[in-house]
Amino acid sequence: MDSLGQDEQRVVWAVVDSDIGPLMLAATRDGLVNVVFHATDAVRDRALERLTARLGGAPLEDPGAPLLAEAIRQLRAYFAGERSDFDLPLDWSLISGFNRQVLRELATGVPYGNVVGYGELAGRVGQPGGAQAVGAAMGANPLPLVVPCHRVVESDGGIGGFGGGLETKRKLLALEGVLPEPLF
Repeated sequence: MDSLGQDEQRVVWAVVDSDIGPLMLAATRDGLVNVVFHATDAVRDRALERLTARLGGAPLEDPGAPLLAEAIRQLRAYFAGERSDFDLPLDWSLISGFNRQVLRELATGVPYGNVVGYGELAGRVGQPGGAQAVGAAMGANPLPLVVPCHRVVESDGGIGGFGGGLETKRKLLALEGVLPEPLF
């Protein structure tokens, strides 16, 4: 048993290089809690401040923590084209309500190599006409990549927005065979 208070959540984190730039991964004892794109020092520090404010206790850098080590292994396999889904426990504590409902449906109902429209996803969770709310849920996703918000696109064929940037979204969709690889 650790020496932290019962209501204080131990958070461990690591930054790893990937095909889309540095990613910060953070986990609690319940599961992976946060994935942050473009994790430069400044972005990482802001993310750690948010985690401290939301979960209490200062996050500890520990890339060897078992859950982080497994997440890193699975991410590397995903980028190498050797893995099409993630099998990790997830801590959903940073998101609630409609956003959590939408993200859970996305995580389980839109497999690798597939896309779904914002409106269709809204309908799947019983909110037809809620495409904009689904877009807001995608923007609030604390677990991008693992909960694949890059697979949500516009009904007219546009790729839609993406918190990690459109170039990152295009790269992820190309990796999954949804879009052709960029020529340059």
